[in-house]
Amino acid sequence: MNYLIIDEIIKSALIEDGVFDDITSKSICNDEQEAKVDLIFKEAGILCGSHIFTRVFQIITGVEVEFYYKEGDKIEAMSQVARIQGKVANILSAERVALNLLQRTCGIATKTNNMVEALQGTGIKIADTRKTTPNLRYIEKYAVKVGGGINHRYNLSDMAMIKDNHIQAGGGITKAVEAVRNNNPFVKKIEVECETLLEVEEALKAKVDIIMLDNMNYETMKKASDLINKQAIIEVSGNIDLEKVEGLKDLNIDYFSSGALTHSVKALDISMKNLVLI
Repeated sequence: MNYLIIDEIIKSALIEDGVFDDITSKSICNDEQEAKVDLIFKEAGILCGSHIFTRVFQIITGVEVEFYYKEGDKIEAMSQVARIQGKVANILSAERVALNLLQRTCGIATKTNNMVEALQGTGIKIADTRKTTPNLRYIEKYAVKVGGGINHRYNLSDMAMIKDNHIQAGGGITKAVEAVRNNNPFVKKIEVECETLLEVEEALKAKVDIIMLDNMNYETMKKASDLINKQAIIEVSGNIDLEKVEGLKDLNIDYFSSGALTHSVKALDISMKNLVLI
């Protein structure tokens, strides 16, 4: 985990929340008062982001966190997952930032894991997309991996991905692929988004590395995968959720990619409860 990136995310969140000018906690608690409080999973899910949660309190100082489970563990509802202990004013001031980050990463990891379990035994992998929260991509893609998924390209420089608007701007798939090859080293993979069988045929002739079957119905995807026949990696995308995966997992493909893993995930219900002054 890259703590330079993590620290930037946390510090920005602490400043946004006015943690260092918390008028409520600073008024109620003196500087020396200490407390301990439990971290409770109010619903079942995957633990993800324990290091990020802990780092929030390390940055604000005067607070220690002890987790009772490992990253990636499946947690039952109403489990006590960790204990937070130290200066009570700092605990209360940083509580929301720490929980916001943990709830989101746990939610993403849990949703991803549900998809992974649905695909068990198929050989098909579930991947994320770039549909992430601005400036939180690093931790959201990390959460996908903890949940058992894989990361698609992190940013635009990782690989060439020729989508519908690129095809229109470039004058067709063949010309767009040629332009990318002429301007980039051979080490960069090329993926083309295809919406029809004709586009799949053109992408195959252009010898691209990955073909994305985008928003196709089942029958068209079946024909496309038979047509490709291992000549390229096959990715399926387009409103992929748990229900859709169940109906498509018999396809001869390599990956599903789902923006829903990150862009519309429900945060896991986690709370800090049972505060006791010590």
